[in-house]
Amino acid sequence: MNTEANKTKIILATSGWQLIDFKELWRYKDLLYFLTLRGIKARYAQSILGVSWAIIQPLFTTLVFTVVFGGLAKVDSDGMPYILFSYLALWPWNYFSGTLTESANSLIQNANMITKVYFPRMVLPLSSILSKLLDFVIAFVVVIGLLIYFKVSPGWGLLFLPVLIIQLLMTSLGIGMFLSAMAVKYRDVKHALTFVIQLLLYAAPVVYSTNAVPEQYQKFYILNPMVGVIEGFRAAFLNRPMPWEWIWPGSIVAVVFFVFGMFYFRRMERIFADVA
Repeated sequence: MNTEANKTKIILATSGWQLIDFKELWRYKDLLYFLTLRGIKARYAQSILGVSWAIIQPLFTTLVFTVVFGGLAKVDSDGMPYILFSYLALWPWNYFSGTLTESANSLIQNANMITKVYFPRMVLPLSSILSKLLDFVIAFVVVIGLLIYFKVSPGWGLLFLPVLIIQLLMTSLGIGMFLSAMAVKYRDVKHALTFVIQLLLYAAPVVYSTNAVPEQYQKFYILNPMVGVIEGFRAAFLNRPMPWEWIWPGSIVAVVFFVFGMFYFRRMERIFADVA
């Protein structure tokens, strides 16, 4: 007689701050893979241009920025062609902003799943964030084209690109988890998020260089994790010294966001089925 098959698993409600059960997340890796794949397919379903949108959107935004800020406003681009300067910033920024929107809505959009079956709720925002990686990879094609066109050769800084990507992912995951948990209880989060993301665009060095920020304010400005990520991307591909003085403060904040976001999500997880 198989006693394992006759066992009943009892799921108890949690309270307070709980540790992250990474073993449980690993057991549900197939569900994470399925939801990630579903997110990719849903994004481009019945789309004429398909995955080409991952190139068209940041490229046309860069062209607008080049005309407005690089041409009319004459914003300094540290001696580099403004279109290349701007695109290297929009590339990671679009991933960051896209993951915030996707993850914030992930629990609400999957309310039926949450109320009917048990699984680690963290799988939902995780799948939203992972599905956006395809757009990030596809948009790299434009980077290659711009580097070839302007005859720019990346330097040894490319070796540190994985570090910057990890910082980008940790920032996106941490804030995304926090927003997804908040959005379940407070539905106006998703409405405010669009406005907040637009403001955050100008709080990061996307259309301008960090050097343009007055020195007395830089010690606070570089606490934004996206400052180090964006300037690091530029340095890696434009063969410039890696700006560690701008990267490491933001990396510490990224770790704080990541840890707090996951623990806050775990704390709020017990009410998701009731209010979703």
